[in-house]
This record gives sequence, C-alpha cells and structure tokens, in this order.
Amino acid sequence: MVKQALTIKLPSALTIGVVGTIVLTLASFAGGATRNRGGILEALNISIVSAGHGRNIGMTLFWVGMFLLIAAWILAGKFIVAASVRRNTGNVTASANPPKFALATGSVPPAEVDETAFARMRKTMWAWILPLLLAAPLSSRDVYSYLMQGAMVRDGFDPYTEGPAVNPGPFLLEVSHDWRNTTTPYGPLHLWLGEGVTRLVGDNVTIGLFVYKLISVLSFAAIAWSIPLIARKLGADPTLALWLGVANPVMILHLIGGMHNESTMVALVSLGLLLCLHNRYIAGLALIAVSVSMKATAFIAVPFVVWLMMHHYGQRINKWLAFVVSGLFAVVETVVVVATITWASGTSSGWLTEITGNSKVINPLAGPTVATDTLAPLITTLNEDITYNQILDVMRSAATIFMLLGLALMWWLFRANRRAAFLGIPAAYQVAFMFNSVTLPWYFASVISLLGVARPPRWLIQLATGASVFVALAFSGDGNHQLYTWWWVLGSLLLSWWAAHWIFDRNAKPTPQFTSDTAQPALDAS
Repeated sequence: MVKQALTIKLPSALTIGVVGTIVLTLASFAGGATRNRGGILEALNISIVSAGHGRNIGMTLFWVGMFLLIAAWILAGKFIVAASVRRNTGNVTASANPPKFALATGSVPPAEVDETAFARMRKTMWAWILPLLLAAPLSSRDVYSYLMQGAMVRDGFDPYTEGPAVNPGPFLLEVSHDWRNTTTPYGPLHLWLGEGVTRLVGDNVTIGLFVYKLISVLSFAAIAWSIPLIARKLGADPTLALWLGVANPVMILHLIGGMHNESTMVALVSLGLLLCLHNRYIAGLALIAVSVSMKATAFIAVPFVVWLMMHHYGQRINKWLAFVVSGLFAVVETVVVVATITWASGTSSGWLTEITGNSKVINPLAGPTVATDTLAPLITTLNEDITYNQILDVMRSAATIFMLLGLALMWWLFRANRRAAFLGIPAAYQVAFMFNSVTLPWYFASVISLLGVARPPRWLIQLATGASVFVALAFSGDGNHQLYTWWWVLGSLLLSWWAAHWIFDRNAKPTPQFTSDTAQPALDAS
C-alpha cells in the first residue's frame, strides 16, 4: 500500500456564480418580490408557480442560488484576490509629523497589481450578473414604490405629503401594504426620475420594471468602472477593490436584483470622488450633490472632499484658509445643485422632513433595535406599563445623538491625507447605519463600495468579508428578514467567520485544488 494524493478540482468561481444567478433568476418569478396582479407569469397563464407549493419551491431555490453566489464569491476571493492581499497588506511607513488624534497617517507603497487577475475578476463578475438582467425583483418590493411615487408626481400628487393610496391604479396594487399611506423619504431626483419612467411606460408595470433594471445595471456599471480607477489612483489594488466593493454578493443581489436607488446614488458618489482625486473638484462635488438629491445620506461624503481640497490647495495657500474656503465652497455648491434639481423637477424640499418616514421598519441591523431587543425584556419585566415601542423611541433618540458625534469623530480622525479620507468615508457611513433608526442591507452599498480602494489593513478586509456574507444571507427572496431566527443567525455567523478565515489564511497554498491523502493499492508490475 502506498499513499497517493487524491486531487479534487473545484469548479471555477465563474461557473458556480453563473449557475447561482441563473437559479436566482428562475427563483425570482416564484420566490422573489412577485407581482400581486398581472405580469409575465399571468400573461403566460402559469401564475400558479408563484403561489402555494410553487412559491415554497421558489423561495427554496432562492437560497440555493444565494449560497451558490456566495460560494463563487468566496472562491474568487481565495483564488483570484487572496494572493494580492498577502502581497499588499502591511508595509505602512509612519508619518514624520502626523497630526494629533488622527488615523491612517502613515504612507504605504503602491500596490503590486496583477493585471491578469484583475481582468479575470472583472470577467467573472459580469458573467455572474448577466443572468440577473432577466430576473424579477428580489428581496424587496421597493421598486414598485419607485414606480408608484413617479406616477404620483406625473398625476399631480405630492409624495412628500400624501401616500400612494391617493392615486389608485396598477402600480398601487404592487406596493407593499406597509407603505400605501406613507410619504417618501427620497429626494427630488428620485421623484424626477420616477416621473420620467412612468411618463415613458404609462401604467405598464412590467415595462417599468425593465426600465428600472436598465437604470440599475447602468449605475452598477458606473460603479464597476470607477471603483478600480479610484483604487489605482490611491495606489491600491483594483482587483481587491472590484471583488470586495463591486462583485460583492450584497451589491449584486440588492443593486441588480433588488433594483434599489442606492445603485444610482453610489454611482454618482463614486464618479464624483474619482473626479475629485483628479483635482476636478467643481465637477466632482456637483456629481455628489446630484446624488444628495437622490438620497440625503450621500452628503456624508462631502466633508471628506473638503479634506481632499484642503490638502490640494493647502500646498499653495495657508492650509487653514484652504480648509475654510473649501468647506464653504462645498456647502454652497451642494445647496445650489440640490436646489436647482428641486426647482427643475417641479417638486419641493419636503423630503428633508420625511427622511425618517420609514421608521416603522424594525430589524436588528440597526443599533437602536439591537439595544431595545436586549433591554426590553428586563425593562418590561420591571415595569409592565412600559412598552417595546416606547423603549425603541428612546433608543432611537439617543442613537441620533451618538450618530452625529460619531460622524464628527470619523471626519476629524480621517483627515491626515487622501488615503485617510477614503478610509474615513466608509467608516462614517458605517457609523450612520449603525446608529440609524432603520438600516436595510442595501444601505451598506455605500460602505462596501469604497472599502477596498485605499489599501485597507488585512483585519478590515477580513471583517468586511465576513460581514458581507452575513448581510447577504439576512433577507429572503420575498423581502422578509431572517434576523430573529436564531439558528439561521448562528449558521450565518459561523459561515461568515469561516469564509473570512479561509480566504485569507496565511498558511494556505494559493491553488484552486485541495488534496487528501488516501491509501491506494500498489499496482503489481509483474
């Protein structure tokens, strides 16, 4: 008997991911955010597949597709990205005169870029996405609300003061009952875009969905183009930036599958930041301001652009004078752009008072909810007159204060240089979502997209990897979350920990194979 290595070849990340997204596409018509009335299935007289047992099969297939997509992403990280991470993490040189109370003050050498790996990762990502171009909405019904709000503006209603129920029609039938009497928290660009879509498609929900799919894909393409360029400009590895920040299953599921307006917001911010890195601050800030008119959270990036401007213009004039002028300019330009879009769209500034309009959503991705879930059992036991919602209101109010303090702290800590500013932007977004009254998986697109562009440390890459796996598994195909199912949460945490460890294991050989020693009978040569 001799020992012979048994080599088992793993399927490629591209193949597994494509199979996964094909399964997700098929599942979307039965286990996704399916239509309440009409649609392709009804036109083909097979709408039965989205009800009863067909619905259950579709929801099961959704999870099959998601696990395959996550597995593909993990394999791509292991066999395309991990070697680059091993080469390019560490080697930080301390700054000679670092500012006090600041982070990321040291300098790092330019990353060693494997262009073959980058091209392979880009090809793999787009192969994953291609099947989802035909998918119905996944993990959220928000896109139906986008159509409804656009139709309200088209038909003369004000989504900032009235809920969708005032304008009955085909779009209203698809809006979740939770939102039929709720005003919109989105900005004037969102409504202007929705109005344009509904003027184009009339009341045809199916064509409207295809138009929003096109918008999402074009926005995603802009992110996929700009994020690696930002990484290159900052001396980082574009392959890591693409894998972690764009090909991430959270990004693919919720920006392409869910068609959320985060895709457009993140695209505009990414393009604006790229322009700012090329010292084209007027154009860059204008794009970021346009994204603010889509969703107010985009403004979080603006104060960090002020640091970029200060470091650039501070080489010619007094640094603090450059800081003051840059800050004033950034604020004025943002206000002017948002006001111009508000005027041009024919809407109002009512969205500024409606930003918290979706606070009825309760899930433990938001810090105040976690705090309430932890403390409520004890408090209500001591005083039965205190309700869960009363405790939640207090926690949300306290969290708002911590959010503002945290945002100011992140802005101040990440001021040392351009790399620090680009590490600070996702840190600030994370603080906002940690303390926000409501946090949903697609919100993290603002964090995820920029995590790999500024030579992040290994621990942060691993943390982001594990967190991405966990968030990708948080919501089912129909938009209901799994965060109160203890065994699912435990399993997701274990998978997240394993993925972050296995992908970047320092001792693992970077080969797309694994071997096991198995006793085999020796061949008789006689």
